[in-house]
Amino acid sequence: MYVNIFQTIVLAIVQGISELFPISSVAHSVITPYVLGWKLDPTFLKQNFLSFVVMMHLGTTVALLFYFRKDWCEIIKSIFERHQSKKTLLLIIVGSLPAAIIGGIFEKSITNVFSDVTVASVFLICNGFLLYFGEKLRVKGTKNIEDLTFVQAGVIGIFQSLALIPGFSRSGSSITAGFWMGLKHEESTKLSMLLATPAIAGAGLLEVPKLLKAHTPGLLQLSLLGGVVAGVFAFLSVYLMMKWFKRKEIHAMTPFAIYCAVVGTAVLGSSILFH
Repeated sequence: MYVNIFQTIVLAIVQGISELFPISSVAHSVITPYVLGWKLDPTFLKQNFLSFVVMMHLGTTVALLFYFRKDWCEIIKSIFERHQSKKTLLLIIVGSLPAAIIGGIFEKSITNVFSDVTVASVFLICNGFLLYFGEKLRVKGTKNIEDLTFVQAGVIGIFQSLALIPGFSRSGSSITAGFWMGLKHEESTKLSMLLATPAIAGAGLLEVPKLLKAHTPGLLQLSLLGGVVAGVFAFLSVYLMMKWFKRKEIHAMTPFAIYCAVVGTAVLGSSILFH
């Protein structure tokens, strides 16, 4: 069977929270059905599950656009007139290119490993190490977003591309890279959220035709329901994230790192023991 309404709502809540917190929404989308014992159709998992989950991301995109609406209005205005936000727009474009290019090249390989619980748990553990040691090795953050060079934005974009691997977090990877580039904690988080908006929106829009072609009764409607629920929880998540990183200038990543390591290890151990 494919997912029902209850499962859709659960996955949407998990996705809305884990997409913006640095704990990998992809890993949680894979792990959640496994932990809850859902017997989802293998064909659905291979052919439609990625599209189904990515469609929920459109709700996350709306939440991000609404939360950062003032920033996006300034960025859009900068296209038509001289404005200091024009550099921010160019930095976002440069930072978005790596994920678009790498995702386009390796799309098939990514789809093939998407539903693998073992792969997701292993890389979730790796994500925990990246968060922990990435913050430990950071430089003193003094920069605002506009202080970055385009090369530094490209580096952050390359790290964001790690999220194409199930288990690595988009926000965690890009925020960590932002630390290394000298951004303040809050500024690194903000740039990560701004970079996530076009990336998530683009991935979601690319998956719409695939769901339409699937001819699976009710699947598109369930995806849209999931998008609404995910959007609500994504807005709450980004609100809490920005508050957290504004208050915590040190050890902000530690709780997320420990969580990823513990959950990843538990799921990996379970998958080895019972399979």
